[in-house]
Amino acid sequence: MYKKLLLSSTLAAMTFASSAAHAEDSVFVGHLADMSGPTAFVGKPYADGVRDALAYINANGGIKGTKLEYETTDYAYKVPQAIASYKKWLSRENMVAMQGWGTADTEALISFAAKDKTPIFSASYSGHLTDPQGKNPKTTKPAPYNFFYGASYSDACRGLVQWAADDWKQKGGKGKPKFTHIGANHPFPNAPKEACAEYATELGFDVQPSVVISMKPGDFKAQCLSLKSSGTNYGYIGNLGGSVQSLIKSCDTVGTDIQFMSNIWGGDKLVFKAAGEGVKNYIFPTMTPFWDDEVPGMKLVREISKMSDSSGTEQRLHHYIRGVCSTYYMKESMEWAKDHGGITGENVKKGMYVHQNWVPKGLEGVCLPATWTPEDHRGINQVNIYQGNFNGGDIKVEKVNQVTLERRVDWLGY
Repeated sequence: MYKKLLLSSTLAAMTFASSAAHAEDSVFVGHLADMSGPTAFVGKPYADGVRDALAYINANGGIKGTKLEYETTDYAYKVPQAIASYKKWLSRENMVAMQGWGTADTEALISFAAKDKTPIFSASYSGHLTDPQGKNPKTTKPAPYNFFYGASYSDACRGLVQWAADDWKQKGGKGKPKFTHIGANHPFPNAPKEACAEYATELGFDVQPSVVISMKPGDFKAQCLSLKSSGTNYGYIGNLGGSVQSLIKSCDTVGTDIQFMSNIWGGDKLVFKAAGEGVKNYIFPTMTPFWDDEVPGMKLVREISKMSDSSGTEQRLHHYIRGVCSTYYMKESMEWAKDHGGITGENVKKGMYVHQNWVPKGLEGVCLPATWTPEDHRGINQVNIYQGNFNGGDIKVEKVNQVTLERRVDWLGY
């Protein structure tokens, strides 16, 4: 009987030790992706970047020996599904951090993340996510556990407007140039609308009523005729993918003379290829170099890419590379957390404040230097501006400017 009890106790102790070791050796990261919804055009390459980076981290020692457990959920850009996945991961998997996606769902999760102390690294760059303490009177919800890699939509649009003001002068434009926001009536395209229009007015633009187009591809000739009749000189496009292609083709058809400037998701080689000859001097921002650029950190990006493309021949979009950057900032904040009390959501958040002008190791020249503080989650305020052209099948993309935005107090969270 004594031997039986001893054996039972020993087995129980071994089981407990095994469970404890398992708990210490892995942490869970949720991953929301849109691979079938209205933003899948860019959602899939970004999600591929996140997944390959997570797999590469595990294949190369994890977080100082701690494995990343993760699950990717295609929520098709539906907010209720995003919230349901978040709650499931938190309750069942003890999630310590999440790689998120869209603006509507990320903004809907702000209060959950703050209450649960769970950092969300989103692919939404909404300016609303940058005010962790709710200092700006316009901030409706403080977002202490929200982070993203890149300039906010508002700052990127401000950078484009600065470029447009210079462009107008260089071309000898007379009077006030006209500026119009173009996009769906949805949180994503709307995120920078008010802030950008305000800055455009400050720079001397005549801001026109916004023009609404669907997130889905369609015939936008009527909207293009509106742009034509208003005499808009510079149009900011808040949408992405097929919607942008339709807009370019429709405006080309009706002869709208306008300088298009897009958000960061609205400009890439796939758009130019699909839109064809209608793409003329198309302006868009980036936060990383392109696949073929020779900078030191691209060596690691190409190794990460092999996690899902062993041949190493697939040409990744810059959206993929931003997914890698987002994951690697999370990785290094987790490494700091492990050395300072353990990988918990609260410690991962603290790890985001440790560095200034921070570039993840091995990604030099790929991820822009970033600084987050407990008072200011505008990690990046630099906007690289590129121009794309389609000439008889040849797609040419070139850098035309770089704008560094002021960290104005009145722009925080807005």
